[in-house]
Amino acid sequence: MSARASIFLVGPMGSGKSAVGRRLAQGLGLGFCDSDDEIESRTGVDIPFIFEKEGEAGFRRREQQVIEELTARDAIVLATGGGAVADADSRARLASRGTVIYLYASVDQQLARTRKGRERPLLSSGDPRETLEALMTARDPLYRKIADIIVETDSREVRAVAKEIEEKLARLDGGGS
Repeated sequence: MSARASIFLVGPMGSGKSAVGRRLAQGLGLGFCDSDDEIESRTGVDIPFIFEKEGEAGFRRREQQVIEELTARDAIVLATGGGAVADADSRARLASRGTVIYLYASVDQQLARTRKGRERPLLSSGDPRETLEALMTARDPLYRKIADIIVETDSREVRAVAKEIEEKLARLDGGGS
């Protein structure tokens, strides 16, 4: 992998993008960014608050701007929000500015992982399974379209997923078997 190359992690909520991204960045000696954390840092409020005050459309505008800026950086691992691929401009930037890795997680795994932890605005009303299934139906083809590498994360430890990604990156660069 070139010294300037960046890695962008895409996938549904609960797929492990932030945890895997931190581990991967550490292992590769790259900086780590999380687009959701960046939005919260810039606004001074959490994402559920942004959704409450600006709606999903307002949040997506902020997300698009952050994706535009972060994908222009060199030598980072970027964990994107699950819906970042919904925007065509963001998809184009991700696909053209670095290596895109789709962390696939089944709906069952997403449910298990999103039951605890920070609030997820898209799961705050209605049936979470139905919501996650609808999001997966809409977004899975978008993740796959821009992905250079697809890694399944169901029932796997962060360390193992990061190691698999490192091995696949080495093969992409011609450094492995």
